[in-house]
Amino acid sequence: MKKVIHFSKFFVGAVILSSALIIGGIVSVATRGINFGLDFKPGMIEEFRIDPTVLKLTYSGSATIKVDPTGSGLDLVISGVGAENRTVNLPYAENATVAELAAKIREVEGISVEVVDGSAPTSDGLFVNSAVSTTLGANPLLIHAADESVNVNADDVRAALKDIEGADVKTLGSGKDASYQIRMGIAEGDTQKSIQEKTNAALTAAFGEDKVAIVKSDFIGSQFSKSLIRDSIILVLATLVLIWLYSTIRFHWDFALAAVIAIIHDSLIMVSFITWSQMEFSTTSLAAILTIIGYSINATVVILDRVRYNMKTVETNKFADILNISLTETLSRSIITTLTTLFAVVSLFVFTTGTIHDFALALIVGLISGAYSSIFIAGAFISFARRNFANKGLTTSKANNIVQFQA
Repeated sequence: MKKVIHFSKFFVGAVILSSALIIGGIVSVATRGINFGLDFKPGMIEEFRIDPTVLKLTYSGSATIKVDPTGSGLDLVISGVGAENRTVNLPYAENATVAELAAKIREVEGISVEVVDGSAPTSDGLFVNSAVSTTLGANPLLIHAADESVNVNADDVRAALKDIEGADVKTLGSGKDASYQIRMGIAEGDTQKSIQEKTNAALTAAFGEDKVAIVKSDFIGSQFSKSLIRDSIILVLATLVLIWLYSTIRFHWDFALAAVIAIIHDSLIMVSFITWSQMEFSTTSLAAILTIIGYSINATVVILDRVRYNMKTVETNKFADILNISLTETLSRSIITTLTTLFAVVSLFVFTTGTIHDFALALIVGLISGAYSSIFIAGAFISFARRNFANKGLTTSKANNIVQFQA
């Protein structure tokens, strides 16, 4: 048999080191706080497109007419005083070009239409800048059409929003389907309207009023962000309880509790790292923690299974010897599994940016912590429990293949 590594000699030092790291993380949370992302604090999510204007609409009547572009057509919702409440549906399938669509719009009394680009196809979709208005009036309402020739990327959008603190930009789709999502927090004293106006002003200043179309805007209130934090904590706790139940059914109570302590350790180490680095804590960070919980419990179960097997086959009167043998036998597997996973995660860390980059960094910390805790933290607790809560004098009877504890 290969040389046995005496891991048990390092249990006390490992526990002291982990305790120091976790306490440092708790102090960091208390003094510096957690840098919550937009998922966990009040903010706004806005989606917009950069496309040329193809129509300009004005209205001189007494009714209220709202323009509602859909995926299949343009709806004119007519209501108010002196008008019959109705919706005029103009399908793109029946109006293939902007010129054809403009001709149908002119049939609605009171609407004046200026065609900027009548040859533009309608099948790719039409858009309205909802941050300005979707209601027709004396001021022209600009209708935009999808155009893949627009040469704008996410970096250009970030540059345009450089003066808006905390704005995060993500590209959705590509080519003529390209749109951009902006996520930003709301500072004290700001409102959804003021933030939207500031964002729209920055975008129109950079790309021109005739090219910006904000198509969707959602506001995340403080109550929702608080409930998301609460639900996330419940999710993690429920995961720990289910893992504990699984481990209890499969192993002895001390093995099950050791596995849960190990994954709690990994979660706290990751949270400590996030607070030290002030990395943004978002749902992506939460996904990284849950990923590591699953990875760590798998590594720990492999070790516990080997310990249970060796308890029935190894002749010794010291549980520490069985533990050291089991950890030595599974060490190569633990190292190889961790390294192969790290290769993929490090690639993500090096070659990506944004939330995926942070996700990969959190996983790197979690993978190292998971391999370490499966050996030293889970092993330390099992050794402590067997030494203090079980009868001393472990022997093995090969005749009946069971472990007996003698007083």
